[in-house]
Parts: sequence; structure tokens; C-alpha cells
Amino acid sequence: MVIDDSNTIRRSAEIFLVQAGCQVVLAEDGFDALAKIADHQPAVVFCDIMMPRLDGYQTCALIKKNPRFKTTPVIMLSSKDGLFDRARGRMVGSDQYLTKPFTKDSLLQTVATFALPAETQTTQS
Repeated sequence: MVIDDSNTIRRSAEIFLVQAGCQVVLAEDGFDALAKIADHQPAVVFCDIMMPRLDGYQTCALIKKNPRFKTTPVIMLSSKDGLFDRARGRMVGSDQYLTKPFTKDSLLQTVATFALPAETQTTQS
């Protein structure tokens, strides 16, 4: 799942992920994401920090508070690369922080790190 109020970022991430064989769910903001997450149960969530209505920190906290999604990796996306922003993301339960603009390689490496191990364990069980 990619949550970002920027259509350009959502579409770029979607193209990179679809080309790599991933199924992608897009959300414009935190409310849109929360409405879709239960139906789609994403393996990993990329969440922009600066969004209207419900920011990325609030969205991440709400996802992580839900028992069904507390183990779902949430990767914060931001154009800010400060220590404070990273620390605040960790405080609300994020698993990693990716600085925008991200590259195809950094996005796919993050998916490989967080989503693929879970899928591998599931298919081996």
C-alpha cells in the first residue's frame, strides 16, 4: 500500500512496484488508507508524513494500534531527512524511513527486506 497525497509519488511507486510483480493499493491520505487497509491487508505500507487531514505519524499509529496490522511493516516517506523526523516515526511504530525522492532500487530493497521474508515464511509453513 502506498499512502501519499502527491499523485506523482503514488504513481511512481505504483509503476516501480507493479514492474517488480507486486500488487499495489493506493491511498490519497490516512483516512483513505484506513478505509482500504482491512479489505486489502497489505504486506507492507509506505506512508507519507506530510498529508492533509491525518498525517503520516497519526496514520502509522492507528495502523499499529489495530491488532490485525500491528506486525505490518510501515515505512515512512518524507522529503525531510532529520533525526527528529526519524525518531518521531519510530515512536509511532514505523519500521523504516525512506527519504523522497526515492529510487526504484531503494523502494524495491525495502519491499524485499520487509514483505518477502513474511511471504517466504508463510509458504514454507
